[in-house]
Amino acid sequence: MCVSLLSVFDKILEKLMYCRLYNYLQHNDILCDYQFGFHRHHSTCLALIDVDQICQPLDNHEFVIGIYLDLPKAFDTVDHNILLTKLFLYGI
Repeated sequence: MCVSLLSVFDKILEKLMYCRLYNYLQHNDILCDYQFGFHRHHSTCLALIDVDQICQPLDNHEFVIGIYLDLPKAFDTVDHNILLTKLFLYGI
């Protein structure tokens, strides 16, 4: 169970900002199709199902490396200067 420390106003503002940012990212085709955790109806579990890109090279006797990361508390460790720079570069 998750306990939120945000007020009702903060929750509404967070949802509004999420919707606007997500729509901007979708409209400008910024998110990569393989960032499963950031797309609606694309959980990180779906990344494991999408193995066609692994099976094809294996069938051709090629080397394949798959890296699947799910970093807990990833947003708590973000360098804010880098984040602000990237947001600026994406026009946000």
